Amino acid sequence: MVNIKDFIPQREPFLFVDEVIDRTEGSITTKHTLKGDEDFFRGHFPGRPLFPGVLMCEAVFQTGALYMSMNGTEINQDKTAVVTRIQNAKFKNMARPSDELFITVEFVETLANASFMKGKIKVNNKVIMSIEFAVALVDSSEV
Repeated sequence: MVNIKDFIPQREPFLFVDEVIDRTEGSITTKHTLKGDEDFFRGHFPGRPLFPGVLMCEAVFQTGALYMSMNGTEINQDKTAVVTRIQNAKFKNMARPSDELFITVEFVETLANASFMKGKIKVNNKVIMSIEFAVALVDSSEV
């Protein structure tokens, strides 16, 4: 089993990847289970808790960083992967406490120091969110 924390810098309570489900040359699928006791559920929305869309995006971005790191990109104390572009974000349904999110990121291409990717999240085998994004490596001193 892959120790996610060996590959990306995010930590609880801002880590939205629990495990790697599948990895190929051009993609990665991870899983994150919403437990229901996460602090953001208290205010989003009381009595009808929903996983915020911006955190869905973050789960995809973390999966993308994990893909890069596991494929040899040096994400460490000297280099940090930062999102530089977000396009075509679509929220098709919601995620709630106890849902298992299956997050898939597909690598598209690298140009200069930017990697372009597409991501999606499925719950109960239905796509609830999709997004295209770019990530660049920057010196950690700039972050």
